[in-house]
Amino acid sequence: MQRAMRASMTPIFATLAIGAALALGGCGDSTGDRAMSGGAIGAGVGAAAGAVTGTSVLGGAVLGGAAGAATGAATDEDQIDLGDPAWK
Repeated sequence: MQRAMRASMTPIFATLAIGAALALGGCGDSTGDRAMSGGAIGAGVGAAAGAVTGTSVLGGAVLGGAAGAATGAATDEDQIDLGDPAWK
């Protein structure tokens, strides 16, 4: 029963993680800022999704971080502008 529930929830959490990475991947003014913040946010969301679904937390963090960094690097500050990053 638990295994079936995990299997049905995995796509939901994967979709949420990708959506969060896409939505928050644009923090910062430069391409490097957006890639770094997107990677950090994506890693956090991916790790949380991995923990909740019972899959690999490390794997979720790696995949989420990669997706977030790629999204942040691919966006322009005119497309998504959430203000200055915390490290500036």
